[in-house]
Amino acid sequence: MRVAVSACLLGEPVRFDGGSKPVREVMELAEKVEARRVCPERAAGLPVPRPPAERVGARVMLRTGEDVTDAFARGACACAREIVRSGARLAVLKAKSPSCGVGLVYDGTYSGRLVPGRGVLAERLSEEGVCMVTEDTVRACKPSVEHPVAIVLGTGLGHLASLVRPVRRIDYQDIEGFPASARPVAGHRFEATVGTIDGVPVVVYPGRIHLYQGYSAAEVTSLVRHAHHLGCRDIVFACATGAVPGQAHVGLGILTDQINLTGRNPLAEWDGLRDVESPFVDMNEAYAPYLRTIARGVADDLGIAVEEGVYAGVLGPCFETPAEVAALGALGVSYVGMSTVNEVIMAKALGMHVLGLTLAANESGAPAVSHESVLEAAERHADDFERLVRGVLRLL
Repeated sequence: MRVAVSACLLGEPVRFDGGSKPVREVMELAEKVEARRVCPERAAGLPVPRPPAERVGARVMLRTGEDVTDAFARGACACAREIVRSGARLAVLKAKSPSCGVGLVYDGTYSGRLVPGRGVLAERLSEEGVCMVTEDTVRACKPSVEHPVAIVLGTGLGHLASLVRPVRRIDYQDIEGFPASARPVAGHRFEATVGTIDGVPVVVYPGRIHLYQGYSAAEVTSLVRHAHHLGCRDIVFACATGAVPGQAHVGLGILTDQINLTGRNPLAEWDGLRDVESPFVDMNEAYAPYLRTIARGVADDLGIAVEEGVYAGVLGPCFETPAEVAALGALGVSYVGMSTVNEVIMAKALGMHVLGLTLAANESGAPAVSHESVLEAAERHADDFERLVRGVLRLL
């Protein structure tokens, strides 16, 4: 996987003050991928050291008052061309910089105040469709014993739990909010495992409950709250789905967005909502672009066929009618299933980073679909699913 990285984050002395800003987590990522070091200021031929620069509207000004917009633009264009030519889908850029800032930049007063905006290079890469994050995102997504990766597995995908080198096991009945009377459906198991996969700290939940079984949205999302309580900041949801004809095919997929058609929302049933500042959760980028891009890169590197698309969560338990399938296609839906959407809402409300993976086990609306056929399809794709998840964990 090719990743563009700001050179200063890897220890190169290219900053305005002649120094660098090395970040351990970024350096570790660079060792696992094909890292392309970039520095727009160096590409523009700007001297080191030099006066600091900040964005002032559309311009870039040195603290001395000199306008260096053209130089920054020239360097940004050169770096963007290099990144696009390399095939890198991900760029890790120095936060707040007038070249590399993503989301926030210094406001031009040299007071340390930040305003919404992008650096000059970030603007170019946005036009090219490159996923951009700062070192803060890489740090936040780095697993540790204190912050393991949570993995919630759906129908037929629970075998991944067997890869865990266990430290302890937690019966679902001991999880606050999980219904004591719940019993797993075929392909699910109700015992979480805390441990490691290939040395990466994880908490694996090899089964879930569903709204169609009569449980509330608050109960359905109890595993998410438990994972957050254990310190998990990244959470992977894996689910079995139907592929909407014309939008996706049977096989593995990465979820890019969702439509909640269950008629339920866990935040409306969650007592904890009373303790937060606002109940209105921003669902933009519900599935973290950083994690999605890593998953796509891993799949490409390993030769795993993976598609991407929007997921629609329905109440179930019946499969879709032909008219419903046609309506889903008109909505731009690629995958349809009976879980996950409420869990993602809860995870987003708790500030977690979400990766959604699916096994499209059948064509939605096709005849002779059954729970047993879904389990059989999961078995056929088990090896690729396992390799994909392990590859993502390795890069994190």
